[in-house]
Amino acid sequence: MSSTPTSPAFDDLAPETALNIPEGFRAVKVGGHFIAHNGPLYGKWDGKRLQIGFRVEERHTNPLKICHGGMMATFADMLIPCAAMYQFEMERRFLPTISLQMDYMGASPLGAWVQGEGDVLKTTRNMLFGQGLVTADGLPVLRVSGIFKMGQLIGDGKAHDPLGLK
Repeated sequence: MSSTPTSPAFDDLAPETALNIPEGFRAVKVGGHFIAHNGPLYGKWDGKRLQIGFRVEERHTNPLKICHGGMMATFADMLIPCAAMYQFEMERRFLPTISLQMDYMGASPLGAWVQGEGDVLKTTRNMLFGQGLVTADGLPVLRVSGIFKMGQLIGDGKAHDPLGLK
């Protein structure tokens, strides 16, 4: 008999469901140690739109086995700056969050594929305004908008494929 503890809810998922990442998505490193610990996150660039996603794992869930609102907020906070890196011509900068508004529209259950796309709406000399939509298994679950400070350059500011997706 194995002494390794297991999670019944996670064990109910077929192995391919727990590991199944949609075609074209690759693991990305973004946001430092906090995101690395809470991820993994996956990205896909189709030449026009950046998509970021993750599979809801047991560690992402609340006691009801749905993705914790804090994980969704963390994901939303990364979504718009990541989209800005790819979809908007600008120097690569650190974009600290000034304001983030979220409307939770549905649940993302254990095993769901959560995916988001963001858009830059406007930039000024000091700020970037953006919005995004997040889905779980194709259904809308979160709407987000945010304001980000145009922070310091990252490196020389010329890294136009920081996630290695092109």
